Amino acid sequence: MITDITPTPEPRTETPRQRLDRNYGEMLQEVRVAQTGVQFLLAFLLALAFTPRFAEISVFQRDIYVIALLLGAAATALLIAPAPFHRLVFRRRLKRHLVAATGWFTLCGLGFLMLSLGASLLLILDVVLGTRQALWLSGGTITWFAGLWFAAPLWSRRHGTRSEEDR
Repeated sequence: MITDITPTPEPRTETPRQRLDRNYGEMLQEVRVAQTGVQFLLAFLLALAFTPRFAEISVFQRDIYVIALLLGAAATALLIAPAPFHRLVFRRRLKRHLVAATGWFTLCGLGFLMLSLGASLLLILDVVLGTRQALWLSGGTITWFAGLWFAAPLWSRRHGTRSEEDR
């Protein structure tokens, strides 16, 4: 006879306020990871315009650069937004709104970061390999990111079972 020896997790004994505090803390950890990446990407894109070779890029490459730069700036704004939002609603009993807004800022910021990475990759690969290969490779990369960052979690959300521990 096979028995399940995995202990059943004890349900959390936390108040709704404690749950909001924990959820917000977990979200901030996620945002910290993404902020570093987006800041490096934006710094690279900002510096790129001041290199000698930048004057030689094609109109297509310049357009892609502008798109990547604007997407990177939008991602940066969204991923930093939880800090000023928190500062402005601090001690106003709006933690539920703060947690919800932080979730949306993070999700949208990651989407813009993914697109900025794809556009940056398209620009670099276009210079190195040519437009056709650059389009295929950057498109594949965006698809890969979308799968890892959005499709896989959404699939898990739909097909997984939710326990009290996950709240």
